[in-house]
Amino acid sequence: MSSTAETPAITLYTTQTPNGVKISIALEELGLPYTVKKLDLSTGVQKEPWFLAINPNGRMPAITDTSFPDGKAIHVWESGAILQYLVETYDKDHKISYPKGSREDWQVQQWLFFQNTGVGPMQGQANHFFRYAPERIPYATNRYIAETERLYSVLEAQLASSSSGFLVGDRLTIADITTWGWITIAEWSGIDVAKFPALQKWQKLLEQRPALKRGADVPEPSKIKETLKSPEAIEKAQQAATKWIVPK
Repeated sequence: MSSTAETPAITLYTTQTPNGVKISIALEELGLPYTVKKLDLSTGVQKEPWFLAINPNGRMPAITDTSFPDGKAIHVWESGAILQYLVETYDKDHKISYPKGSREDWQVQQWLFFQNTGVGPMQGQANHFFRYAPERIPYATNRYIAETERLYSVLEAQLASSSSGFLVGDRLTIADITTWGWITIAEWSGIDVAKFPALQKWQKLLEQRPALKRGADVPEPSKIKETLKSPEAIEKAQQAATKWIVPK
């Protein structure tokens, strides 16, 4: 994690989720100092008044930036909006973006929204019905897994035609960053990622980046890959999560 002698202007409120790691990865790729506030969602802390004042939707992630030009702290929530904020505010050298209004910039925006309105919501539902629903509903499970795999096939086609290995142009952008965390939990969501070789190649390409590795381990390393090795560990993780994910 980046740090300076002074208190960083940016505070990241997060937990180890596909949406949470988007922001820590972007911060690491940009080399920005930030403070991490880990929230344990199982305790309901995200619904407490102090956090709802930061994110009225009560979800991860969110950031506070005390260096906003008007001198007042700004709260930014929704992962896609946070990525856009970080790029427009801090990525003047276009490390993970392209010049605003360029052809590549518009392509990045398209893939950003594709993930935030397509892959994320559909895979989130696949994840819920495959792992946590108290009642097994085959139609719902199959429907969301099939739709997620259809969306993966769109990513697959784009990456198969990419000469750089990235979703847009010749560099890593927030289009890649917003997508990566969801692909890493494909198996947990019931998705057969082996069907998508270009997507797997892209995933390995990104995982070679030191900054991405650092960001992916915020606020702690993911345990999903280890959990998937053991049926007993899978059952234990599902039961623990179901207690707070499934409404009473």
